[in-house]
Amino acid sequence: MIRENVQKILNELPRGVDLVAVIKGRSTEDILSAIEGGVKVLGVNYIKDLRSLFPVIDRKVSWHYIGIAKVEKHDLLRKRYLEIFDMIETVDSVDLAKELDKRCASIEKVMPILIEVNIGREPQKSGVDPDDVADVIREVSPLKCIKVMGLMTMGPLIDNPERLRPYFREMKQLFDYIRDLQIPNTEIRYLSMGMSNSYKVAIEEGANIVRIGTRLFEG
Repeated sequence: MIRENVQKILNELPRGVDLVAVIKGRSTEDILSAIEGGVKVLGVNYIKDLRSLFPVIDRKVSWHYIGIAKVEKHDLLRKRYLEIFDMIETVDSVDLAKELDKRCASIEKVMPILIEVNIGREPQKSGVDPDDVADVIREVSPLKCIKVMGLMTMGPLIDNPERLRPYFREMKQLFDYIRDLQIPNTEIRYLSMGMSNSYKVAIEEGANIVRIGTRLFEG
């Protein structure tokens, strides 16, 4: 069933849209089934999942970090995990970007990152305020061991995906604006937004990375 779910969604996705399989709470067996179905990128919310899965899966896929990222005492910043990740999608502060840069310098790696945007301007959520995104990117772009590759958002928690459309549309406008600024040492290519209930709307509004879990493993 999981393989079929994956293949169905991959067949739905337009050319140029990448699927990140959200593996939070999934068994190794289920994740391997998803990989057999065609999943090429796994999205990790919790480092404990990476610890148990990487020895089994290794480099069969790419690994994106999509969980909450904080500077203080966060396992994400340990060298052995930074060596594994191919992208950090949830960079939401200058301080975190600087710490990532410092840690990546010690392993001689340039880490692709996305700037997480709090597009709903919700005080309880992480993410950069949309009005501050350009300034944040300008401040972190000179760093040598991270590279800003685009934007990411969670969006408000709304059951009806049509009610998310205005937020996704605003994200695309922000993405285009940031890309057109041509800030040095950035490569604004990726707009990561949309999950199991909203990825179709997100794609219609310009997403080229979608993060899907439930539809893959339970649909």
